[in-house]
Amino acid sequence: MFVNSVITLIIISVILEIYLYFNFKKFYHNKYFLFGNMLIWLLVLTNFGYHLIFFDRNVGQTQATMWGTGLFMLFGFPRLILIIFFLIQDIIRGLGWLLNRMSNHQPKTDSYLPSRRKFVMNTGLTVASIPFFSLIYGMTLGKYNFKVIKKKLVYERLPKSFDGFKILHITDIHSGSLDNREKIKQAVDLINQQEFDILLFTGDIVNNFYWEMDKWYDIFSKIKQGKYGNFAVLGNHDYGEYSDWKSEEEKQENFEKIKGIFPKIGMQLLLNENRLITINNEKISLIGVQNWGTRFKKLGDIDVASRTVNTDDFKIVLSHDPSHWNEILKHHPKHFDLTLSGHTHGMQLGIEVPKIGLRWSPSQYVYPQWAGFYDFEGKIINVNRGFGYHFYPGRVGVWPEITVIELKSV
Repeated sequence: MFVNSVITLIIISVILEIYLYFNFKKFYHNKYFLFGNMLIWLLVLTNFGYHLIFFDRNVGQTQATMWGTGLFMLFGFPRLILIIFFLIQDIIRGLGWLLNRMSNHQPKTDSYLPSRRKFVMNTGLTVASIPFFSLIYGMTLGKYNFKVIKKKLVYERLPKSFDGFKILHITDIHSGSLDNREKIKQAVDLINQQEFDILLFTGDIVNNFYWEMDKWYDIFSKIKQGKYGNFAVLGNHDYGEYSDWKSEEEKQENFEKIKGIFPKIGMQLLLNENRLITINNEKISLIGVQNWGTRFKKLGDIDVASRTVNTDDFKIVLSHDPSHWNEILKHHPKHFDLTLSGHTHGMQLGIEVPKIGLRWSPSQYVYPQWAGFYDFEGKIINVNRGFGYHFYPGRVGVWPEITVIELKSV
């Protein structure tokens, strides 16, 4: 079924490329340009299709598969825009011809002026250049364009001793995707430059295999310790679900080694359990659940994780997938004050201009809470945009994020 879908995608892409070729031919008569342009796309398309059809789940995502996807997007999105422009032009011309025929009038000769078609062509090329150059930037510089986002959250329920308590939140490292040690060192330095009392990581340390982290231990182990510790939970990629295993024992061994990553980089892993953070005999509860998502594994059990926690306690929940908050946590009678999540990456593609309130990403059509802070009756979630990347080897408009949250008491 999957192979048939890929073949169908390739056939449709080839048909659209032929349509695009004949439209280009009206303006460009150099056959080397025309066939060269088509050849590049066919090579990109073949490479993308090959990596999809022959994807080896025992190896997982590689740099080659990610760059195959990136090149497909790089050359495919601009083509799609041009095809839309040409289709609209052809539909308008076709309707005009049909209306003239129905009214027994001859078509006006100036209605199909080459200059008008040239204008459509140039407009389409201008619009298509935007995703082309944006995707190039995303694959070269954007994926390491780390942003520190600082936010103050005011709570009436927060104990006075925790006024000014600072949380550093990171998520979705996806170590198997990373490819630039110098940039990752700079990102860890950026983390260590921040003032924080506790560091909280919300899952997806790897893409699928424990060994993906092997070449990164020396860097991530240098993340400094918060005064009250560094804690973590697992994400959907940390269970080895995206591979075919020879046996359940082999899969379990991989999982145990993934759990073993966290103490090596100075993080305490919470598996449906909680810890108390105490200052001046006042306390808050830190609760970490395993992955729970509407589309992925549902191992997280908030009732088990919070069974020793009082309803009146101020509570911070670490849960990888924001759908857990949307479906369960925000309606829970125990009142979870702050939930920290990741998972969405903002789909690594979007537009965010805070000064004018512009926020858009394809991710919002899948996750109601896809990036940033959301409040429901005093219960707040932060969906961190992620540290690393996955599938597409870049980021456009939704940059890698380090969040520093300062809690304030009324």
